[in-house]
Amino acid sequence: MSTPQSQSTDLLPLIRAYVVYSLISIPFVVDYAPQVLHHLLRVPLVGHVVKTIVRETFFSQFVGGETVQDALPLIRRLRCENKGTLLGYSVEVDESVATGGSGHGFADGQRSHDVLNSEQPVHKRIVEEIIHSIDAVGDYEDCLARESGVASHGTWITLKLTALLPRAESLRNFSMHLVHTRPRSSELVPFPGTPDSSDLAIFNRQHHNHRGSSLMEEDIRDLQELYTNLRRICMRAKERSIKIAIDAEYTWYQPAIDAFGHALMEEFNKLPEEKAWTNWLFPGRSSATLQTELQPLVYVTYQAYLRRTLTHLTHSIALSRKKGYALGVKLVRGAYHPHETTSHFSSLNTMSISAEPDPPVYSSKVETDTCYDTCVSITLHAIADDIRSSSARSPRLGVLFGTHNWRSSELVLQELVKNGLAREPGGENEPRTLVISREVAERCSIAQLYAGMANSLTNHIAARITSPIPCVMKCMPYGALGEVMPYLSRRAIENKSVLGNGGATRERREAARMIWKKLMGNAGL
Repeated sequence: MSTPQSQSTDLLPLIRAYVVYSLISIPFVVDYAPQVLHHLLRVPLVGHVVKTIVRETFFSQFVGGETVQDALPLIRRLRCENKGTLLGYSVEVDESVATGGSGHGFADGQRSHDVLNSEQPVHKRIVEEIIHSIDAVGDYEDCLARESGVASHGTWITLKLTALLPRAESLRNFSMHLVHTRPRSSELVPFPGTPDSSDLAIFNRQHHNHRGSSLMEEDIRDLQELYTNLRRICMRAKERSIKIAIDAEYTWYQPAIDAFGHALMEEFNKLPEEKAWTNWLFPGRSSATLQTELQPLVYVTYQAYLRRTLTHLTHSIALSRKKGYALGVKLVRGAYHPHETTSHFSSLNTMSISAEPDPPVYSSKVETDTCYDTCVSITLHAIADDIRSSSARSPRLGVLFGTHNWRSSELVLQELVKNGLAREPGGENEPRTLVISREVAERCSIAQLYAGMANSLTNHIAARITSPIPCVMKCMPYGALGEVMPYLSRRAIENKSVLGNGGATRERREAARMIWKKLMGNAGL
């Protein structure tokens, strides 16, 4: 029986959710809160009060905690519901820097782990924090595997590359270099293009020292250090069997991010070579015998709002087959639409590097939705072919669908059934539960990419799916309040379309319903 104290404790998160979703249902708040907070936080005394309010509302609603240790209890709670977690240390480049304004590169604030209080440069401290987070969730996954006897690999780590080098400008310069030097065959893919195996030739001195290159010696040093640190992160992730998802960013950084992402997949997602004579000698070998490593280990992000995405995805699948590595796909709609269109058409202080007449993003949400849904069908059909293929002894493709869209989420479930990747037991009038095997769950996940948001959708999908390991996930950012403010501001603006279509209202009503139930029971429901 619950006590009045426990009822009060359970009620506080619901009241907080109701207040937060009521506020972000107001377009004015979403549009102007970031600028207002930016100034208020710098006013003596007032800033302290504002910071306390933000910490107890938006921060507590959308962020897992200030440290990875703070986030672990929430990760455990999600796992009890058979939900996985995408954990991200959400330190971002200052928005004004990323879009061509003036700024200091990173948000102000205290770093979240003791190692970050040293005198190291900020980007190096972030790298160390990410490696620390891999070890922390690796320890958790190992402990869980010992207790249950099943390795579920249900916690991933997300990376944002602009936070991992001293100057994000180096990524932009590298992107300009790639746009102008990639082989002509890549021009079939609209801007920002698609990776080529020669992209990292810049680290060979004889390749990058050409006339007119946008790359400086300082850029080469920064990019080489970035690649070294990315390999460190991936090697630790491989040792701990923790998947890595590389975030997409603005298109003026994206060619460089794609180059690093695919190079890492080619190294760390490498598939075991299959010889015809081994299949003849050992016809009874199971895929479990051959698959000794977690695959795909590294995932890169595909943004459906980019005009290139369908061609880029098709090219990526073909390239991964040719090079013999597993392709890891994180499919999202995209987070930077207003900035992309503004920058493309701006003649003053623009960051855009596209020479094409049209912006790189679709002009309408309908086009983005169509692209997203087409990519869902392409990837799930490819996974079905992969599983059915007698030569596919290790996963050649894995996909994480990041979406808040109910229709797209239902499409994912329908395509799983259509492609024979899930079955629906039960009669016509019984609840439609999807049963997914471990073999499929290791290749396919669906996530809502913001902790504290779209809980009703996440719970709906989780209730529909039965699987031995988590294939429904939630993103959980963490970091000190000052560090994650740019993240919170960007996510609010990014999701204006989602909130405007009733997402915040739905979440607010759900919170109100639960508050009423806590106070009045089922009376009136």
